[in-house]
Amino acid sequence: MRKAFVAIAAFLVTATVMISLAWPPFYWAFIFIGPIVILGIYDLYQPKHSIVRNYPVIGRLRYFAEDLRPKVYQYFVESDTNGKPFSRLNRSLIYQRAKKENDTIPFGTQLDVYENGYEWLSHSIAAISHHELNEDPRVTIGGPDCTQPYSASIFNISAMSFGSLSENAILALNGGAFMGNFAHNTGEGGISDYHAQPKGDLIWQIGTGYFGCRNPDGTFNPDAFEERAHSDQVKMIEIKLSQGAKPGHGGILPAKKVTPEIARIRLVQEGFDVISPPAHAAFSTPIEMLDFVKLLRTRSGGKPVGFKLCIGRKSEFFAVCKAMVETGIYVDFITVDGGEGGTGASPQEFSNAVGMPLREGVAFVYDVLTGFDLKKHIKIIASGKIASGFDLVKNIALGADLCNSARGMMFALGCIQALECNSNTCPTGVATQDKSLMKGLVVDDKKVRVFNFHRLTVASAVELLGAAGLHHPYQLTRAYVNRRVAPNVTQSYIETFPYIPEGSLLQTPYPMRFELGMALSSPKTFRPTDYKISPVDYAHANSFSDTLEDKQH
Repeated sequence: MRKAFVAIAAFLVTATVMISLAWPPFYWAFIFIGPIVILGIYDLYQPKHSIVRNYPVIGRLRYFAEDLRPKVYQYFVESDTNGKPFSRLNRSLIYQRAKKENDTIPFGTQLDVYENGYEWLSHSIAAISHHELNEDPRVTIGGPDCTQPYSASIFNISAMSFGSLSENAILALNGGAFMGNFAHNTGEGGISDYHAQPKGDLIWQIGTGYFGCRNPDGTFNPDAFEERAHSDQVKMIEIKLSQGAKPGHGGILPAKKVTPEIARIRLVQEGFDVISPPAHAAFSTPIEMLDFVKLLRTRSGGKPVGFKLCIGRKSEFFAVCKAMVETGIYVDFITVDGGEGGTGASPQEFSNAVGMPLREGVAFVYDVLTGFDLKKHIKIIASGKIASGFDLVKNIALGADLCNSARGMMFALGCIQALECNSNTCPTGVATQDKSLMKGLVVDDKKVRVFNFHRLTVASAVELLGAAGLHHPYQLTRAYVNRRVAPNVTQSYIETFPYIPEGSLLQTPYPMRFELGMALSSPKTFRPTDYKISPVDYAHANSFSDTLEDKQH
């Protein structure tokens, strides 16, 4: 192909010159031929791309096709049910509710009800009209040491920072939260002017970078924290331990992105790289973490303080619970982020292969808190791929008290799942800092869509409660949701995730499937006890056998 290009280029140039000698206006053909020939000559000698080097000019079509492929696939190839991360069915539901359009479907479900993983709700013959139910169920968050408890909606905006999202996106999200009386998590980037301006309720997330409450060296600054935490708009404080999309991974905000505005909001130095470490510097053990929780609660004037994590090593969560029992210091809430959670940018291995999925994470956290008799003090927030009323019902049935959504709210803003969040080229102006793209997102319109999506999604969850014969979300249990686990086998969540007795982890013998975690954990360290446990402990940890004799064989 290299020789063919040289021959074709030589022919075109020669032919153009000869024709132009006879008819001079034909020299204008070089406007088209010249750039192609010059590009081809460059391609012949550039060292970076083998395809282009061997197939000058034509080889570049490969990159054009690669760029076009996701768009062609989304609009012309994928079905309504197989799109990833969110199917067209889910996206369309969000768009319809955000715009208050018809959200019903004709002619029956498009889902394969006999496919493994299909889930459904057990309804009741004695169903209750949703008109008889509270259309805005609330959950009070605040344990025994909290003096300013917060009455939260069962559906709120999950953590997304300004910088990751555009200023218009933040304004619209918080404006919708203000209209609908639900909460907006700031993300670890801190409280920006765009969070504060609409005056919607805020959950201030504090990550490992301590943005908005840090010293110049990156350590925690309690005075700066107290100044911002006393804002009436800040309703809760959330310590970010890890997030589902990239648990255990820190981050760097490049110097070119540290504008004067970002520097002021985050209390960092303009024009320098800003590092978010993978772990906190303010504490290194479970007991120290609870001392930090106590400090934040005191400095905030008694507001609810909790933490967010994606479950990794189970022993670490056992250790935190043991520390709460030992110290008597309780968090007010725990946000459980699923490994399927989203982010603007994450290494593929972290998104695909690190962190416990949401369903298992919520069930595990609920069971361990129940086993330590701590659930009565602590609310659980489920954060993951939540887009519908049934998603709310499923997670509440597993043990969550309320749910947060990030990508669902982005769809309500107009996100089209272009998958360009990490390139600053988001075509809808949601996940970009490009001012020209940002103008496409009209705040006054999109905040109403966020409000509509929230209200109608909660309303659909309430309708499902009525269909199940229930009056309140807290009446949901794992017995109400069913899942196909094999072609001829279905299980309710209570069979897949059986409950454990309240307080059963406070004394031996422990429930068998929790013995390993109890053996490995200590309130004095996050690290497991070097896995130095007896063969009996290992045997008890195997939940696939019913008797110790079976396990020992």
